[in-house]
Amino acid sequence: MSNFYMAEALELAARGLGQTSPNPAVGAVVVREGEVVGRGYHVYADRRHAEIVALEQAGESARGAALYITLEPCSHQGRTGPCVEAVIEAGIAKVIAAMQDPNPVVSGKGFARLRAAGIEVQIDDASAKAARKLNEAYIQFMRTGSPLVMLKAAVTLDGKIAAPEDNRGWITSDLARLHVQTLRHASDAILTGIGTVLADDCLLTDRSSKPRSRPLLRVVVDSQLRLPPDSKMVKSANGDVAVVTTTAASPERRRILEGRGIQVLTFDGDHGRTDLHRVVDWLASEKYLSLMIEAGSKVNWAALESGVVDKIFFYYAPKILGGMLSLPVAGGTGRTRRIDAIQFRDVTVHSITADEFAVEAYTTNRIP
Repeated sequence: MSNFYMAEALELAARGLGQTSPNPAVGAVVVREGEVVGRGYHVYADRRHAEIVALEQAGESARGAALYITLEPCSHQGRTGPCVEAVIEAGIAKVIAAMQDPNPVVSGKGFARLRAAGIEVQIDDASAKAARKLNEAYIQFMRTGSPLVMLKAAVTLDGKIAAPEDNRGWITSDLARLHVQTLRHASDAILTGIGTVLADDCLLTDRSSKPRSRPLLRVVVDSQLRLPPDSKMVKSANGDVAVVTTTAASPERRRILEGRGIQVLTFDGDHGRTDLHRVVDWLASEKYLSLMIEAGSKVNWAALESGVVDKIFFYYAPKILGGMLSLPVAGGTGRTRRIDAIQFRDVTVHSITADEFAVEAYTTNRIP
């Protein structure tokens, strides 16, 4: 039965995805004598954390009850007071948590304070994997100081993302493209290259219609500042578009874009291109915990080759383009020897439709 309560806490936590950044998604359930008396999950707009919401709902029924929570309760003063003190004051007898908070300000201290107050603390190892997956961007940020970078692509069975002449229509189905919006919604920022913008005049917005803690930041890699002032990206900008360029770009184009409310960043890299590592570092400094890359063949390879990518999420359609001119998911020079291929681990295959699937995998250089 305890697994049932933790599963509910995880489901509640998932409701907060897209609404908690830069905080983690957390769910909590208060159980007394086999009955759920309080439920809560965190959203950034509500200063109350998940356990506080659940405890308030439980009221006096919290005394002697068990608290199931997906992440260790905080023990420090942030936007709110320490949640462990509220748990103690509510009279909770037992806390079952899915995982310890990786935030060094909290890590282990919340559990220690609860135990010192005479509250039984149990770690539910069976739910740890699901809890870590739910907050993988937060965990990465806390452990490394860098956002989680995911490369997303829609590809044919032979690994192509574009035809050499006419690219009208879509590679994947409506359902697959709808699923992409769930990935965008869970991301803090999205990056593409100027080639994609010029070819598609894309918006790259979160079209899930779900609330967010802050707008999805749209980032365009554009070494020469070719982003058209009349593009959909620029016209729709509302403090949520940044263009990354180089010192070789026209100062006049920069003035025009900045005049339209576009943030222009200069990060020089090798061979006249932008430095993707500096882009990621800047996102970290602004507390963006996750970045999704949706770009063309060249940018995809540049991201993979540079080592900034932590994971991939590739949607596969039951199609083959073939030929030598159709663009592969990752172009550029590539690796010239099979033994030098970029390696992945922890591969998961997701069913999208009866004939489509997605592959999720992590680069081997990522910290577990």
